[in-house]
Amino acid sequence: MMAHSVIAPVLLPLLTGIILILLREKNLLLQRSVSVLSILLQILLAGGLLFQVNGGEILTYSLGNWPAPFGIVLVADRLAVWMLLVTSLVALFSLLYALNGTDSSGHHFHALFQLQLFGLNGAFLTGDLFNLFVFFEILLIASYSLLLHGGGRLRTKAGLHFVVINLVGSTLFLFAVGVLYGLLGTLNMADLAMRIAVMPQEQVPLIKAAGLLLFGVFALKAALVPLYLWLPSAYAHTSAPVAALFAIMTKVGVYSILRSYTLIFGSQGGLAANLIEPWLLPLALLTLLIGMAGVVASKGLRQQTAYLVVASVGSLLVALGLNTEAGIAAGLYYLPHSTFAASACFLLANSIASRRGMLTDRFESAPPIEHARLLGGLFFVTAVLLAGLPPLSGFIGKFMILRAALAHSQFVWIMAVILITSLLALVALARSGSLLFYKVQGAPVPARMGTPSIFAETIPIVGLLSLCLALVLFAGPVSGYLQLTAEQLLQPAGYIRAVLLMGEPN
Repeated sequence: MMAHSVIAPVLLPLLTGIILILLREKNLLLQRSVSVLSILLQILLAGGLLFQVNGGEILTYSLGNWPAPFGIVLVADRLAVWMLLVTSLVALFSLLYALNGTDSSGHHFHALFQLQLFGLNGAFLTGDLFNLFVFFEILLIASYSLLLHGGGRLRTKAGLHFVVINLVGSTLFLFAVGVLYGLLGTLNMADLAMRIAVMPQEQVPLIKAAGLLLFGVFALKAALVPLYLWLPSAYAHTSAPVAALFAIMTKVGVYSILRSYTLIFGSQGGLAANLIEPWLLPLALLTLLIGMAGVVASKGLRQQTAYLVVASVGSLLVALGLNTEAGIAAGLYYLPHSTFAASACFLLANSIASRRGMLTDRFESAPPIEHARLLGGLFFVTAVLLAGLPPLSGFIGKFMILRAALAHSQFVWIMAVILITSLLALVALARSGSLLFYKVQGAPVPARMGTPSIFAETIPIVGLLSLCLALVLFAGPVSGYLQLTAEQLLQPAGYIRAVLLMGEPN
């Protein structure tokens, strides 16, 4: 069983999705039970892998007994397992919220949810670029269907933009992969790293072009400026649990940037070394600024949360753009914080909207809502997290980023942008809370017919906020693990050796 632990997080959601398709005519309670059980098992698998790689081991799995670079290889290192754990935790609480009725508003919700996890887990574990493309396509298909779940004009419009833009990205991905394979004869990432490090001078222009094209594709997936325009509409108009799960989707692009440009085009990349270093930090700062401008200008809480996701991508890539151990460790700490907080805010926005009548989550004065104190308290905690105020995980993450940036030549610009955008987030969220909970008028509005109990709605939100609290309580061990993760990423020889020399076929 230990030998197959690397492929288990990929196979489990795939098999669960197939089982759920076969159970589509059965009782919804049975489908829910199977889906929740699968995610709980995925959390256990991620935890088990975390224990295995904690000492620095890099686990490989060669499918079909074909050794790398000739066959498909899965690789579990500290970074991949960290992403698996964050994804499974977000999925659990998103699914628990969906059990309040979202899953019954359309067909095949649970099967699609599991296939989405299949794509996510595969993208984090794959060791070659072509299979990264394959898992991206699985993500696109499942996410498009989940985005439209429940129907509606606005969802259909947002879904059309979402799928068209991502299909363009997929086409460009194929172009980049084709160029690399044509020149180097391999798509295994470890093998690519070795070959690019010693490539001849005449291949440099084409390989650099392919590398920058890959960066454009990953930037699109991550919603980096100027390729972010698909995200606010898509995330704001889909159902709350789907938007909560989608908070991890932009991190797939971030992960791909980090993996590719430390392993393949990093400091050991020969004539293509540090390929995106001149681009990443300026674009990240611009993404943070434009995302926060969207937060300030938003007219509803769901739209505001979507722009907060864009801004969080900017903050995260600022940290990674420092290209140092401290910067990468800070970014990897900030990643789960921003994901958990944004997911909680999407769920909370839906709970508020369902109790405000026709005004839903718009920032307009409305009658007081049921359970205003409880929902207002949860909004306050979420706002503190998203604005990065002490003593919660948002503050720790931003403090780590600023501390890592102290030695950078652009430290003044980095500090100015992060502090100004944090202030704007605080002002915008304070205004939002004031309009939603304090500037009320008229008689209380009863919740919409069929609104779930407040207890059932708030448990997933509290669960996500508790994960942010855990990042504070265990900040020492977590930051220590992430420091070692950053060190492992910036010394890719261990990854290459594990895949090409030490990994035995299973």
